Amino acid sequence: MTKTVKIVATLVARPGKADQLKDLPLAMAAPSRAEPGNLRWDVWQDQAECSRFVLDELYESAASVMAHRQTPHFANYLSRINDLAKRNVFVLDAIKVA
Repeated sequence: MTKTVKIVATLVARPGKADQLKDLPLAMAAPSRAEPGNLRWDVWQDQAECSRFVLDELYESAASVMAHRQTPHFANYLSRINDLAKRNVFVLDAIKVA
């Protein structure tokens, strides 16, 4: 059995870049969800701070994550994200999940 991998990324828009930042992950959602091995790929916006976003991703395996990182939409994201936001990424293994 392969181990699922969860990725949580927090994105905080740089000044004046919140709208551009919001558009970047929204454009990634459909192609990311269509990838083999992707179980979920969601974009969340903080209710208290509208310039803060959370990406919630779940993959079947580490190999699925590696495949995701080789896609054109991920390359585009990487080429733009540091100009738009401060980013923290957490790659997680399940301890106990339902």
